[in-house]
Amino acid sequence: MGKNIEFKRELTRELDIEREVVAFLNYHEGGMLYIGIDDSGKPIGVQDIDGDMLKIKDRIRNGISPSPMGLFDVMMERIDDIPVIKIFVASGSEKPYYKTKFGLSERGCFIRVGTAAEPMTPKQIENLYAKRVRLSLKNIPSPHKELTFRQLHIYYDSQHLTLNESFAQNLDLLTADGGYNYVAYLLADTNSMSIKLAKYAGTDRDELIENHEYGYCSLLKATDQVLNRLQVENTVKSSIGYPYRTDTPLWNERAVRELVINAIVHNDYFNEVSPKFELFSDRLEITSAGSLPNGMSKTDFFNGVSNPRNKELMRVFRDVDLVESLGTGLQRVLKVYNEESFVFMDNFIRVVIPYAWLPSNSEDGDVNVLENVPVNVLENSEENLIQLTERQLLIIKEIENVAANVAVNVAVNVAVNTKYLSERLGVNRKTIQRELAGLVEKNLIKWVGSDKTGHWELIEKE
Repeated sequence: MGKNIEFKRELTRELDIEREVVAFLNYHEGGMLYIGIDDSGKPIGVQDIDGDMLKIKDRIRNGISPSPMGLFDVMMERIDDIPVIKIFVASGSEKPYYKTKFGLSERGCFIRVGTAAEPMTPKQIENLYAKRVRLSLKNIPSPHKELTFRQLHIYYDSQHLTLNESFAQNLDLLTADGGYNYVAYLLADTNSMSIKLAKYAGTDRDELIENHEYGYCSLLKATDQVLNRLQVENTVKSSIGYPYRTDTPLWNERAVRELVINAIVHNDYFNEVSPKFELFSDRLEITSAGSLPNGMSKTDFFNGVSNPRNKELMRVFRDVDLVESLGTGLQRVLKVYNEESFVFMDNFIRVVIPYAWLPSNSEDGDVNVLENVPVNVLENSEENLIQLTERQLLIIKEIENVAANVAVNVAVNVAVNTKYLSERLGVNRKTIQRELAGLVEKNLIKWVGSDKTGHWELIEKE
């Protein structure tokens, strides 16, 4: 255990889950609670993973105030191949959080002190309440009373989720008096919010050659429009060489996707300033309004401490699979781009992404610049080029690596299945299944063995 990690052997009625989560919500770094691990850190396992996860989510949602929605994530994790439950809790912006049953009292309010959840004193509760950020998007009334949400329904339907008649209340889209709030306004079919994407001829803003606006619609749709446009702009340089053709995009698509969504979800919309995306001849710049949240340092930021500015937006973006697990996106970005890429200003945060190569300096000979093609192309013969996404190529490499390890060490026992690939690549299983289906369609991989214990293998080409 540590100051922001807690281990519990099992989920029981006696285990005060709400107390532990409240303590992490009130702690400036948040924390992680594991179920199925003993005090020494040894994984014991959980018998009913799905059932216990549902119970935990229900207890957190209904037992804590203010609403912690968008601030926690419950997931299954394997430690030494033993399944345990991981509860990720972000530091909340509406402190003090408390157990609803006991209210703002010493029996209801807790905070992490050292390695334990301790009751807060009346003075601590009073001080935190005085500092509470009362101004939040959910408390600001929508500029328009009549809103429609056809696009929001479409996005939820795409994830096989149904929004019932109470969806506005369930998603925190209402103010205290029952009217639509500003979050609802941003997610509505029509609004005045516009996200700008500009393209310049050189390395400065002197010569604007393209100016696009995406918006006046649901923020979900506007996000997809920005991502699609950047995908078009992410030109690829290809080096031809049998049996593979190596393609280098201007930027890492996955990392930039994370940065784009973060800029939109965590943007400070209080002054109706939207994120801005700018393409120069040598770099991509992503600028979002708002500085670091109060109490968060740059060290906290780069260490993955999560304190969502707009937790209602975060919750919706997670529901429709635009955002994955809390607290993981920035860590994936930092594997590709270093901390120097981030510029912190008084009222804005900017990320500067240098291009992997300069489009104006394309080389002659075997190197060609190809536009609007997938990130990677696998060449299995000189005449036959098979187009693959970046993630599909990573899947093939994972299958190859495991097969090579098995060949030299028969004791290796790894089944390359959906679950394994999901954990290795850090994406959800639905995404892996979609990529696997594409590889099967291209006749590159096959399933070997039974449905439960089988694995994926590459199809050998003659």
